[in-house]
Amino acid sequence: MSATISGCGVAIPEGRLTNADLEARLETDDAWIVDRTGIRERRIAGPGESTASLAITAGQAAIADAGLTADDIGLVIVATATPEQPIPATSAFVQDGLGVRGGAFDVGAACAGFVYALVVAASLVESGVEHAVVVGSETLSRVVDPDDRATAVLFGDGAAAAVVSRAPAGRGLLAWDVGCDGSLASLVEVPAGGSRLPTSAATVADGRHWLRMEGPELFRQAVRAVVDTASAVLARAEAGAADVDLFVPHQANARIIAAAASRLGIPPERTMLNVDRFGNTSAASIPLALAEAAGDGRLSDGDLVLLAGFGAGMTWASALLRWGA
Repeated sequence: MSATISGCGVAIPEGRLTNADLEARLETDDAWIVDRTGIRERRIAGPGESTASLAITAGQAAIADAGLTADDIGLVIVATATPEQPIPATSAFVQDGLGVRGGAFDVGAACAGFVYALVVAASLVESGVEHAVVVGSETLSRVVDPDDRATAVLFGDGAAAAVVSRAPAGRGLLAWDVGCDGSLASLVEVPAGGSRLPTSAATVADGRHWLRMEGPELFRQAVRAVVDTASAVLARAEAGAADVDLFVPHQANARIIAAAASRLGIPPERTMLNVDRFGNTSAASIPLALAEAAGDGRLSDGDLVLLAGFGAGMTWASALLRWGA
């Protein structure tokens, strides 16, 4: 037996933050943002929305898309870098909201988190769990300094989910690769709020609870990581770039996506791109792009789909799927 994606669902906040909105408060303009990132707008969670509430909505949609009910689900995994609260895990709220009775836990691998969680879910499904729900959900607007041009133009909110179910061998997950280089952890971080630097009046005043990023070095490392991890997966599956029907990379930056796809030898028409409308949604990015591709008819039964992401840590992960049950 193998494990495949049997259903997808999304939760997209109605609120929008456009480049014009950012022009009004920052030293930036639409042309600069589009040229360097490819982003034109981002979705922003409203006062009544949170990482867990978005995850629940996406999970419910994925379960319905798979033709299942909550009683059929044996496991919930939530990938997020913006948890509902420090304790308990966000998955506890999501499990309760979905009405699932099985196990639940979080995966914290930032933008690579969904693929990490997908690999774990597939392993557990192959070991006996009938169906699992994997959700990538983020409210990054809550940790981004609205006055920081380096980060405010990049990040958005949203959630997307996939139901992972048993499938015949040769379908679903064919190969995977995950990794991390902790020496690069400082490239993307929220320094305060944990055990090393607990929350205090000083950490709040110093802005240490905002997301910090070293953009130029992250760009260089990201392209390398995506190319290396995607190449490793293709080699393990004895496949090549020409065999890939759709490449679904983490939607961090259009220039990173273009550079990585070019080095892999995958043309733009076989590369999923929606960063222009959602920005970087971290762990929600890959499943959101995958769900959109499935919904738009870009995926057919038997297609070979390559997922690849990188994120804070520095983490990376990729997976090769044979689409369909």
